[in-house]
Amino acid sequence: MDRRTFLTISGAATLGSVAGCLSDDGTETEADGYGPKPDTVPEERSIDTSTYRTQVFQGVEVPLAPINDVFYWYQRRETRVADARQSAQYERAHIAGAPLSPAPDGGSNDPIEEWSTDERIVTYCGCPHHLSGLRAASLINDGYKEVYALDEGFGAWIDRGYPLQGSDVSADRATYTIRGQSDAAYAGEMVMLEQVDAKRHEAAPIADDGSYTLQLHYGGSTDSRFRVEAPDYTTEGTLEELTSGTVTA
Repeated sequence: MDRRTFLTISGAATLGSVAGCLSDDGTETEADGYGPKPDTVPEERSIDTSTYRTQVFQGVEVPLAPINDVFYWYQRRETRVADARQSAQYERAHIAGAPLSPAPDGGSNDPIEEWSTDERIVTYCGCPHHLSGLRAASLINDGYKEVYALDEGFGAWIDRGYPLQGSDVSADRATYTIRGQSDAAYAGEMVMLEQVDAKRHEAAPIADDGSYTLQLHYGGSTDSRFRVEAPDYTTEGTLEELTSGTVTA
């Protein structure tokens, strides 16, 4: 079996145009789940959350909130947001005001433990919603009453120029779209992308036809190696080596 990996890479989005996120007095936004106070607050509008599509994570049905609604809540400070990824990814870039609460259970010293179960909470990741879905499911199991996962994922937040914080928010980062093919028998299962030399993970579900799409926002060394783990194969290579086609077994 040929274990070479082929990645299709498209587009380039950067964080270079995104301003740093400071509070009114010039200090960094506190990681309490709320965003910085906006210059203008959107007018109140009605949102029917009962129409949101859902996905089951660990046996729990999690509603997926569209980014337009999440950003509306965020600007009005009507939701808390939490980052469900790993610490290295969080430190490089995260939604301004969001604390780290990694999937599936928030880890040790989870800040969400201090939040009321009555508050609206939106989790997010870059998968676009595998890790955030796992974290949301855990919160729902813990009795939190209004929890959502950001449907389009962190990449969409970056692409729209919404508020960010982190060590890399002024650095150029390309958006890589990785398309692959697995056996259709594994539809609904997850494919994981791991940066071999760093604690960085992305994930995507396998579609009914066996295809999958992973998105990676990356501005590091082109010598770094990445591993793709599908249910029926595992393979790795550098981004330069893995750009000539579709990921297959």
